[in-house]
Amino acid sequence: MSSTHIRLRRGCAVAAAAGLFLTPALAGSAYGSAGIQAQIVLAAPTPPTPPTPPTPPSPDGNAFPELTPAVAAQLDAAVQQVLREARVPGVTVGLWAPGKGSYVRNFGVADKATGAPMRTDFHIRIGSETKTFTVTALLELVDQGKIGLDDTIGTYIAGVPNGDRITLRQLAGMRSGLFNYSEDEGFNKALTTDPKQPFTPQQLLDYSFKHPVQFGPGEKWEYSNTNLILLGLVVEKITGRPLHEVIAQDVLKPAGLRRTLFPTGAEFPAPHAQGYTDESPTGEIVEATDWNPSWAWAAGAMISDLQDLRSWARTLATGTLLTPATQAERLKTTSIGIPGAGYGLGIFNVQGWIGHNGSLPGYETLTVYLPQAQATMVILLNTDVLHEGQEPSTLFGEAVTRIVTPDHVYPGHKPTAPKQG
Repeated sequence: MSSTHIRLRRGCAVAAAAGLFLTPALAGSAYGSAGIQAQIVLAAPTPPTPPTPPTPPSPDGNAFPELTPAVAAQLDAAVQQVLREARVPGVTVGLWAPGKGSYVRNFGVADKATGAPMRTDFHIRIGSETKTFTVTALLELVDQGKIGLDDTIGTYIAGVPNGDRITLRQLAGMRSGLFNYSEDEGFNKALTTDPKQPFTPQQLLDYSFKHPVQFGPGEKWEYSNTNLILLGLVVEKITGRPLHEVIAQDVLKPAGLRRTLFPTGAEFPAPHAQGYTDESPTGEIVEATDWNPSWAWAAGAMISDLQDLRSWARTLATGTLLTPATQAERLKTTSIGIPGAGYGLGIFNVQGWIGHNGSLPGYETLTVYLPQAQATMVILLNTDVLHEGQEPSTLFGEAVTRIVTPDHVYPGHKPTAPKQG
């Protein structure tokens, strides 16, 4: 199993090397992002197969007119190409750009057994996008003067390797050097043997701490879900409240997110699509809809929907819940080894698109905001099965942005794919 695949069983999907690979057939040229205004490009469309009619989104007082028919037709064709080639059951794509228009479409099926279509009002498991909420809760405590980003984790949590040297900033920025618990073979065996079992944060840390540290604090960037488990525990210790309550009251409520939640078990509000994964003992594709996400906890357990993620994309990128100084610290990125891509504090900037993606068994999401165009893109799909080693959410993001923001193509660069094994 390759350690470069940053997914929730092997490490939540983010803008990390594997999560940003493109299939050769769909790869475009690299594009720069500095100071270039995104644009909608009109071109002769390829006649598409009609997509599933979208379920009207909940009114939010910020409706945009639809994109021109020509651009919409281009997007329909591009999304359907990825759907077919990557064998994705279903996907919902949302794009909103002031002055340009909106595009909200459902493609494919939500349930292979019944053929029920995807809908825009579905809840979805958001995987690593949870990290954006956990780190926001942490940064709110920074703004309140209750903690400091350069405090060491050992100040709050005992027994952490290098705990007297690793800072909260390094944990949030994926530069701690701590082993990623979801890469541990014992953890993988336990999860695939009984994916509905609950895990505690301490169990997850135990899987990590039996491994040596990977490098010294701050020496380099390496994605690790262990970092977020520790930050979740810090939030709980400082507030004296469970993490799910802190996020609900201190993040979701002020952000106005009514259909987003941090589950405490396997609960999954209806309606939702069935999720399909090959993260099974045999590698065959199975349903993962009701698997217990407690093993992901502060790193990836949350649930949301299209409209809430649309709103959250802008809140996260513009920092409306934080002071300007703290948001500025959040947006300072470290290169992840891909041109135009960097990781900040629980957030990435890829070719100017700011946000996060997520992948856990059965589902993938991508929620990003492009400040230069005030554009938002949200992509939701009901599988995490890789296509030729590539994350399908990334393939959809590339297909959409290649058409609508050619100067800011996500992810914009196709590095050499790593060897598997």
